[in-house]
Amino acid sequence: MGLIEREKGSFCFGGIDTEVAESPMFSVLPVPYDLTTSYMGGARRGPSAIIDASMNMELYDEELGCEPWQAGIETLTPLEPTSAGPERMVERVEMACGEILKLGRIPAVLGGEHSITTGTVRALKKRYPGLSVLQLDAHADMRNSYQESPYNHACVGRRISEVCGLVQVGIRSLSGEEAEFLSSTDRVNTLFAKDIVERGMPVEEILRGLTDDVFITIDLDVFDPSIMPSTGTPEPGGLGWYDVTGLLRCVAERKNIVGSDVVELSPVAGNVAPDFLAARLVYKLMGYIIKNRQEGASSAVCS
Repeated sequence: MGLIEREKGSFCFGGIDTEVAESPMFSVLPVPYDLTTSYMGGARRGPSAIIDASMNMELYDEELGCEPWQAGIETLTPLEPTSAGPERMVERVEMACGEILKLGRIPAVLGGEHSITTGTVRALKKRYPGLSVLQLDAHADMRNSYQESPYNHACVGRRISEVCGLVQVGIRSLSGEEAEFLSSTDRVNTLFAKDIVERGMPVEEILRGLTDDVFITIDLDVFDPSIMPSTGTPEPGGLGWYDVTGLLRCVAERKNIVGSDVVELSPVAGNVAPDFLAARLVYKLMGYIIKNRQEGASSAVCS
C-alpha cells in the first residue's frame, strides 16, 4: 500500500470535490510536521489552516481571467509524521512525492516546517535530472547541521544545494558559518531582501540561475511580518505580495515549474489573514503554471 490517497471527506483545498477530476493536474499533499522547529512551534497546524482558508476564497483569478481549479486539483490525506526523526520524515516525503509523480501530477506540498522540502526535491531530481530550485525565504538555511541534525529546518538550503543548483531570494538572516559557505560555493546564488527593496527584483538574474525545470519552495517568512506574522521565525524587512507573485509569474512564463511547496505557516488564533494569504499564494501559483503550460488542459482553462 502506498503513502498517498485522495481525501474522501469535504475538507479539500478550495472546497473542490476531489472526485470531480479524474486526472487532476495538481496533487495537494498536506505534511503536518514541525519536529525540528527551533523558535516558535505550530507549523504542524499550517496545512489544515491553509486548506480551511482556501475553502473561503474565490476560485476565479482576476489577474489570469480564469478558474485554475478546472485543470484539476486533488487533495490527498495528510502524510502521517514519523517519530523516528527528521531524516526518516524526509524519506517519507520523498516516497510520497515519488508516488505523486508516477501518477503524472504536479506536487503542491503544504508544510509543516521547511525540512520536508529536501524529500520533495530528491523525488523531483529523479524525474527531472536537470532540476534547479528557487527558494523564497528570509533565512539562508545553509547550516550543515543544527541541533545535532543535518535535517533540521535550518539546514534545508544546504541539503538542496547537494542535490541541485539553488537560487535564494529574499534572504535577510544567516549565521557566520552560512555566510562562509555561501562565499565558497558556486551552486547557490543568494539575493538579499535589502538589495531587492532598494533596486527592485532582479528577475533576469534569477532566471539565468535556474534551469528549464524548476521546483519552487516558499517559506512564508519571506514576506514582511506586517502581512505574514504567523511564522516560527519572523524577520523584519521582508517582501510584499506583489514582489513575490510578480516573480512567480515571470518564472512560470519562462520555466517549467514541476512542483512547489509552501511551508512554515504557524497559525495564530484570531488572525486568519496570514492563513488566507498562504492559501491564495498556493492557488495563484497553480494559475501561473496552468496559464503557461503549452499542452493539455491548460490551454483550455486559461487563455
